Amino acid sequence: MPKPDPNETLLDFPCAFPIKIMGLAEEALAQTVLSIVHHHAPDFDGATMEMRASSKGKYISLTCTINATSRPQLDALYRELSGHPLVKVVL
Repeated sequence: MPKPDPNETLLDFPCAFPIKIMGLAEEALAQTVLSIVHHHAPDFDGATMEMRASSKGKYISLTCTINATSRPQLDALYRELSGHPLVKVVL
């Protein structure tokens, strides 16, 4: 069986791509996520970022729908978000 091409994707670029980020409910989380997302998707409108607190308020989820232009762009964004200490999960 041939190995899959790592650059192969089921997405057609450019496309609207939602990214969900979860972390502890700290003031700096939203601004940090916004900064990282802008670094990889400069056209992202921060006003469209959706925020939702967990039922007990300990965690926050942020959803950023970016205009994804390539798989390498998404990979780099996921790596940077996942590597940040304030971020617990990136989906």
